[in-house]
Amino acid sequence: MRKITCGLLGILVILSLVIGISGCSSSAAAPLPPEQRLRVATTTSLYDTGLWGYLEPMFEEEYGVEADIMYAGTGKALEYGRRGDVDVITVHAQAREEQFIAEGYGIERIPFAYNYFLIVGPEAEPAGIKGMSPEEAFNKLMESGSGSFVSRGDDSGTHSKEKAIWAAAGYEYEAVRDAGRWYIEAGAGMGPTLMMASEKQAYTLTDMGTFLAYQRKLELAPVVDGGNLLLNVYSAIAINPESAPKTNIEMANNLISFLTSPGIQELIGNYGVAEYGLQLFTPCAGAEPK
Repeated sequence: MRKITCGLLGILVILSLVIGISGCSSSAAAPLPPEQRLRVATTTSLYDTGLWGYLEPMFEEEYGVEADIMYAGTGKALEYGRRGDVDVITVHAQAREEQFIAEGYGIERIPFAYNYFLIVGPEAEPAGIKGMSPEEAFNKLMESGSGSFVSRGDDSGTHSKEKAIWAAAGYEYEAVRDAGRWYIEAGAGMGPTLMMASEKQAYTLTDMGTFLAYQRKLELAPVVDGGNLLLNVYSAIAINPESAPKTNIEMANNLISFLTSPGIQELIGNYGVAEYGLQLFTPCAGAEPK
């Protein structure tokens, strides 16, 4: 009888432990209420530079929220916004952002930082485009055939800027794509595109922040860095609840307030300066840079 009692007690103890562990696991896996989560789609350049990884924990701590970050090109981020898959987007393609808002998907475009695009290429500079305007440089690349060019080719903000430069140079983009093997589409984010261009000793268009962050890994140098056409503005847009009723608009507005607050603007301006000797981003707190 004693042995049976001990056996039964052992079974009961094991069952109680299993139930307890199961209960703890269930509790730990329980999702946070919607108001304590924020879904964000952001550009790959903000990720590749490390800026998001730097700011995200501060935002989460200040607002007691878990941020779910999706890193994608601007085109994909806008698509997530149209579908209502995210609450807020941070992107860098002004014309497309304004269209997004005009179509009713976003509330307002709030710039929070900017830098500039660069055309970078091999030190040998086979195309001889150094110091030209972006339009002149693209024209010479197209006409001379003396240098390869790696495009993001991913519908990102950088890809949109590239198309704008080709248009300013007088070319239809489809004609450029079909112009020959010198034009290569990476279909990737900015970091991988830079690495591919370096490996192939080709030219590419990049935002300054990602180039500085990757510079030590690359055998590339800036060759064109002037002209208003190369301005690169990052903006935050809250998704319109009328378009996507499940939007966490309160927390989306909190993120925008956070990004444009004086303290965070100062951090954005100082980010990377000690390591790279230059600003990766210039803060602009809700105003268009001039």
